[in-house]
Amino acid sequence: MLDIKLIRENPEIVKKSLERRHSDFPLDKLISVDKKWRDSLQQMEKLKAVRNKVSLEIAKKKDETKIKEMKKVNEDIKRLETEVGELEAVEKMLMLALPNILDASVPDGAGEQDNIELRRWGEPKKLDFPVKDHVDLGASLDLIDIERAAKVSGARFYYLKSDLVRLNYSIMMFALNELAEKGYCPIEPPYMLSRKAIEGAVVLSAFEDTIYKIDKEDLYLIGTSEHAIAAMHMDEMLGNLPLKYAGISPCFRKEAGAHGKDTKGIFRVHQFDKVEQFIFCKPKDSPKYHEELIKNAEDLLKKLEIPHRVIVLCSADTGMVAAKTYDFEYWMPAQGKYREGGSDSNCTDYQARRLNIKYDEAGKREFVHTLNSTAIATQRALVAILENNQQKDGSVLIPEALQPYMGKKVIKRK
Repeated sequence: MLDIKLIRENPEIVKKSLERRHSDFPLDKLISVDKKWRDSLQQMEKLKAVRNKVSLEIAKKKDETKIKEMKKVNEDIKRLETEVGELEAVEKMLMLALPNILDASVPDGAGEQDNIELRRWGEPKKLDFPVKDHVDLGASLDLIDIERAAKVSGARFYYLKSDLVRLNYSIMMFALNELAEKGYCPIEPPYMLSRKAIEGAVVLSAFEDTIYKIDKEDLYLIGTSEHAIAAMHMDEMLGNLPLKYAGISPCFRKEAGAHGKDTKGIFRVHQFDKVEQFIFCKPKDSPKYHEELIKNAEDLLKKLEIPHRVIVLCSADTGMVAAKTYDFEYWMPAQGKYREGGSDSNCTDYQARRLNIKYDEAGKREFVHTLNSTAIATQRALVAILENNQQKDGSVLIPEALQPYMGKKVIKRK
């Protein structure tokens, strides 16, 4: 959520950011509703002051004329109370749907084709044998069962089996340990959040089609531990900043709008595991920590020997909550291209305003900045490891960093 003072005093800043996002958000409507709300509130407060003053006079003199006047004043107050409440509800709805202000360094663009590559690491291997995708590898090594998952749960679910289960948990433990050594506190959050909590972390009107709602409960399954960690300090005054967390959880997503896209295998699914980085910090420090988070993610990928690249998202492709976002993408040999592995976003004070999270700076209370970044989304990392480390004999080499967790160097069909 943005500061309403910014909208009242510097609407051009908000307007320019919306134009850069190619957003059709009705800013003029918000400004109009806010003005009507303030005018109605002012009228109501004036009438209440009149009522208080005249009520004292009536109590002393029992003036019938004043009594009739007060009936009219009370009617006007009730009307204005209703009007103020309705306008306040509309304003809140609009404020919750208004995107964050883009950082000045975000490149302008109309869509993902305008995202800019910043750097690459790792040379994609040139395999001298027919490349298998992770679905064929999973089948030949008896590691993935999509058909039985479809039988019991439907499309975009899976059974992981045998060494792939162990590899999945090895990746998560590896990432948690690496981040813990860098000062990030491991967190296993609730897997369900109330509407108030999740609405503080995301623009729910845009995100609601993506997450699962629990029937007849004020609860949603989390789409990422980011949302649960952001809400963890809701309505709190924080000290000892920065606070650095490494969240580990399953993630649940409807994948609405992804029909016909990545329907095979475990790349785009309704349920996956993820280790997430999250930082609460002072505003002046958030650009520094944004770079730290992407470096942490890159360090993990280098140790996992996954070729990858980092891109900065353009203005139109940046999510509504973020002021600036980096994506990192894995090299996928079977597809012959890079595919998204995770995102790293500086959300400035946008989430903190929604969740009312502040810190004290020399007696002055200010909103913190929040940052989040995928450390590793394990199902997509499994795809990258299987495809990049496949061997001519059909086996898959385990990255050296994971061999102590696995107790072996290669995955073969049993």
